[in-house]
Amino acid sequence: MNEYKPEGSLIKTAKNYEYISSLSGLEKALERQVILEAPVILCDHNFDLHVELGSGIRGIIPRCEVEYSPDGEPVKDIAILTRVGKTVCFKISGFKLTSKGETVALLSRRAAQRECMENFLVTLCPGDIIPAKVTHLEGFGAFVDIGCGRISLLSIDCISVSRISHPSARLNVGDQIYTVVRSIDERGRIFVSGRELLGTWEENAAQFREGETVRGIVRSVEGYGIFVELTPNLAGLAEYREDVKPGQTAAVYIKSIIPDKMKIKLIIIDSDDSSVGVTPLHYYLNPDIQKHIDYWRYSPRSSAKIIETVF
Repeated sequence: MNEYKPEGSLIKTAKNYEYISSLSGLEKALERQVILEAPVILCDHNFDLHVELGSGIRGIIPRCEVEYSPDGEPVKDIAILTRVGKTVCFKISGFKLTSKGETVALLSRRAAQRECMENFLVTLCPGDIIPAKVTHLEGFGAFVDIGCGRISLLSIDCISVSRISHPSARLNVGDQIYTVVRSIDERGRIFVSGRELLGTWEENAAQFREGETVRGIVRSVEGYGIFVELTPNLAGLAEYREDVKPGQTAAVYIKSIIPDKMKIKLIIIDSDDSSVGVTPLHYYLNPDIQKHIDYWRYSPRSSAKIIETVF
């Protein structure tokens, strides 16, 4: 069982509260070297992070203990500053008394991340299914926390089969999602994917029938037609219309479904600029039970075009 979840997964648990709610609890956490979580309330002039502990005892993560780097690279200032207001994981490394007689807990996020790296992340291999939390969005993809604040890249082409212009069309910062390990480079950096968990062409197409009129999202307008997303892993093609724009919501009539060509022909009945928001992701396997896949084929067996992932 994976004990090293994205940051924010522990903070509301009874176990976490039990340890941080009293000095005796913190002392036990030090003795047992338990990973805990709490919110960062400020970054001081030394770039030390101050953490709010429920016991009324102040916690401090010194700059050198904010982040673990296998390469020994110093943590960047921006990486420290952006922790303010966010929940972080840490291990208790000791206590000290201030000149005013105040007890301060010394914390190490670095130690928690190092344990996560050595006990979990280095054991991963391509095809492993793991939970992740979206931390940041860029045009080329989403950055996700795959354990104790360790970040992985989910590139935009791996988010779903249906193409999107920006990850914000599919994800929000803070989303708890599942990913599959796509590759690990020579530096040990882990790259993840999501589309393999969102169903094959046939699984997605099974939700629809010819003759139905359904809701879709216009993703691309080309001279030869308009691509309308029906699910994150399924899009259909409608004839070109001048009044339709990418990002619009559309009511589409399903004219035909052709598995061997992986085509769904649509007719756009109407479109408007109403906000569509982010389409909830639906997983076609149970990530809490199935922890690994070796192979995924999106295209039907009857299709001459093969879209697959070999892990």
